[in-house]
Amino acid sequence: MTVSKIDVRTDDGVMDVYLHLPPGHSPQDAESLPTVIMYTDAFGVRPVSHDMADRLAALGYAVALPNVFYRTPDAGPFDGATAFSDPEIRASLFAVMQKANATAVMHDTGALLAALDEVPVAKGEQVGTIGYCMGGRLAFAAAGAHPGQVAAAASFHGGRLAVDDDPESPHHRAGDVRARLYFGVADNDGSCTPEDQARLSAALDAAKVDYRLELYPGAAHGFAVKDLPPYDEAAAERHWERAAELFGDVLRAPAA
Repeated sequence: MTVSKIDVRTDDGVMDVYLHLPPGHSPQDAESLPTVIMYTDAFGVRPVSHDMADRLAALGYAVALPNVFYRTPDAGPFDGATAFSDPEIRASLFAVMQKANATAVMHDTGALLAALDEVPVAKGEQVGTIGYCMGGRLAFAAAGAHPGQVAAAASFHGGRLAVDDDPESPHHRAGDVRARLYFGVADNDGSCTPEDQARLSAALDAAKVDYRLELYPGAAHGFAVKDLPPYDEAAAERHWERAAELFGDVLRAPAA
């Protein structure tokens, strides 16, 4: 794959973004590709993140992989196998996540969308988003924060998607969403309980959002990401199929 780095200036500094393209493509190609923003889990951009961006790019997409933790340049990436068990690392991780809260990252996403407009191979005016765990929440949030540009959003084992007493919970902006949404939910996931799922569905139904929520029986939180202990190959392969279906139907659809 072709990978290049874009420095995106935000209100808080410069966010490094990695643009993954299919073989034979370059950022200056005159013919643009359908574009997807990929948000990582809480452990940050690391080799498995680039592998996943490559796999999606191989389907014919320009994939923008932002480092949303750029506000803390000396932190991460974290090891998902130990980050929560070591108290010192856990505290560091939570501090980094707090700086990369949904409000801040949605401002970053606006800056990224503007930057993509200046990259000939990308289509910043209509994009997809995809994310995992924390990133799944961000992918959903982007659909509400940037409804004019996010046309499809996929959240996999996303957490805190519908928390009534959290003002940043993305379900509060369901009425702003114009995208088609997909939620791949891990079974027995404490960050997306059956009650959360019901609350999420109620908000989306009331707003008449086009969405699909699918439970992955037997899969644990983190099932789609290969370097995490809960990785589940069968569930991960299904997640790739669902992502390909969503982005193929929406981002590759002929113009009306």
